[in-house]
Amino acid sequence: MNENLREISFRNLVSEISDTGYLTHSIHYYPAKFIPQAVKYCISRYSKEGDIVIDPFAGSGTVGLEAVLENRSTYLLDLNPMLNHIIPLKIPTIKTYLSQTKLYEYIEQILESDTSFVPDWSKIDYWYPIEFLNRIQKLWGGLNNLHNSTYKLIIESSLLRISKKYSYAEHKVPKLFRSKRKIEQINTLAKKRWYKSLILDLYSLSSETLQKVNQTVDLLKNRKINIFFKGGVDSSTYNYGKEDSFDLLVSSPPYLQAQEYIRTAKLDLYWLGYSEAQIKELTKLEIPYRKPTEIISTPSLDALKEKIERKDLIELVDSYFCHTLNTFKNAMYHIKDGGIICIFIGNPKVDGEEVEIWKIFREYFEKLDFKLIEVLEDKIVTRQLFSSRNNKNPEGMKSEFMLIMRKN
Repeated sequence: MNENLREISFRNLVSEISDTGYLTHSIHYYPAKFIPQAVKYCISRYSKEGDIVIDPFAGSGTVGLEAVLENRSTYLLDLNPMLNHIIPLKIPTIKTYLSQTKLYEYIEQILESDTSFVPDWSKIDYWYPIEFLNRIQKLWGGLNNLHNSTYKLIIESSLLRISKKYSYAEHKVPKLFRSKRKIEQINTLAKKRWYKSLILDLYSLSSETLQKVNQTVDLLKNRKINIFFKGGVDSSTYNYGKEDSFDLLVSSPPYLQAQEYIRTAKLDLYWLGYSEAQIKELTKLEIPYRKPTEIISTPSLDALKEKIERKDLIELVDSYFCHTLNTFKNAMYHIKDGGIICIFIGNPKVDGEEVEIWKIFREYFEKLDFKLIEVLEDKIVTRQLFSSRNNKNPEGMKSEFMLIMRKN
């Protein structure tokens, strides 16, 4: 066993967090979320109050919330523009509690509106029966008529979940796809009082979200929140300011062969007002569709590629390590001397070969004058798998690894 690799459980190490979806961590659906216990461990152990924590693969903003809870500043970037809609609600800057009565007044305004919002997507009717689509378009039209407020953000997050639940899309799995099971479910629902159920869901989800936001407001109201976030940007080429300087990087990059987050969020993004052209341009920047600009070489990566027989998988591996490592390198240039990086990633399989991503990252970062502190192996407790999928690793990954290094 590698002497620098230590087996731990972040859930046990950070036992004060008993629920990975506590506070506002669960108000937006997002695939492969960073567990907050791992983030809190790194922030509390490797930074101090007032430090700046960066995550260039910010995803659903887990690092951001845990950073402000620990009185750190935070800097968040992500290709997925969902970040711009998640953070203002996930990390509320208001100082007073929200009223459920007022929330319900806003929902009533939406229900009384005659305005419809039609997403700029030629395939939108593929995902809904026409009567469902017409009703949901009116709800979004009413929402868009409201003035900006935290109440509007709460209803928006609930309406996103409802818009997927009442569609032909499977709403409990990461990928966006239409299943026979869900089509049958929606068609059966259409024969019942489905709209009444939808409205009850809207009130219920919005009320639950309001409670979570109020709980978060209670913890943050006496803190000075210093946060920068920007979604819809390519973190590998992002132009940081000369004055940007970070004490700690905490991040969980996309998994090899599981990086299509824009496609996963497409339905949400169209309801939020993004156009087909905008989403098409963002999709081109996702790793599976992007050619490498350079071929990364490390001993472990070179040895892996010699074992892979399929050319297309070698190209995928080259693309993954090129753009993922360039994203980290771009941010790590701004890490202060003595600063720490904590990167959380699993070991997937490609063509039946295990890919020790953390080891390849380590070898690459050592060339950039980063020194290994340790690697923590955390056994995966829960996972969501497709039981019928046909691949060479049907049980998925057993562990995830936290690579911790210091800038010399």
